[in-house]
Amino acid sequence: MILHKGELEINERIVKILINEQFPGFNNLLIKQIPSIGTVNVLFKLGDEYIIRLPRLKEWEESILKERTILSYLAPFLTIRIPEPVASGNPTSLYPAKWAIYRWIEGDIFENSKKVNEYELARDLANFIMELHSIGLLPDAPRAGRKPLKELNDVTYTAINAIKTEINHIKTIEIWKKLLQTPVWDNKPVWIHADLLKANILINSGRLNAIIDFGSAGTGDPAFDIIPAWTILKSGSRELFRELLDVDDNTWRRASGYALHQALLIIPYYQKTNPMFVRQALETINEIINDKTIRN
Repeated sequence: MILHKGELEINERIVKILINEQFPGFNNLLIKQIPSIGTVNVLFKLGDEYIIRLPRLKEWEESILKERTILSYLAPFLTIRIPEPVASGNPTSLYPAKWAIYRWIEGDIFENSKKVNEYELARDLANFIMELHSIGLLPDAPRAGRKPLKELNDVTYTAINAIKTEINHIKTIEIWKKLLQTPVWDNKPVWIHADLLKANILINSGRLNAIIDFGSAGTGDPAFDIIPAWTILKSGSRELFRELLDVDDNTWRRASGYALHQALLIIPYYQKTNPMFVRQALETINEIINDKTIRN
């Protein structure tokens, strides 16, 4: 499915050619595309032990390069598994962007996992975030996250007006206006994943097994990693998650503001191409506008 204007052509035939030309030692391994609601990369399983990620757009190859450095640095400090780079592929006339091979990690994305204890997940996520935010910064670490909420106001209102019949738009505007008043982050940045959505959470045997896709990672406002409070968790486990991370009121409100902004933009953009992603965004909006910790 084409999600973006100007997407590169990516299919099994092209991937087989790339592997044969650049990694002939893998040319006997079966290549199979992996269904995903991810919007940045197309995924292929390579044999039983590897996964291939190819950016949908040429300009997104930078995230592949950035991710390799970040993953190598962060891995020793984290107890939860994260992707392990194996090899980097070069652009060709057939596929003109960088791409990468990683080691395969067992698990189902959160959306497809049937047996998950949300309270255990809240604990596991909080532990991962605490570890990540405590890692020392590199001098040249990339910045991550989005602009302050007030600078996102116009584009957020445009999205609200585009989908006003599909959401409680009066309540959404009320909450958004309230969240806009939250002070900006004015402390030292920390390492953040910055994209903790359901598609990047791998579950195995009912427990969090891995956090994947560090293409958006870098240093910035810790609020960006509190977003799963509404994108993944429900009210009870959300309270536990906040308690474990000891999230202050302003960070909590900034996080809900960014979660709301992101969900609102997802719906009009992916309405015709990524229905599961849109459904998740609608669920996130409902969680936020009905959260008493934000409304009160």
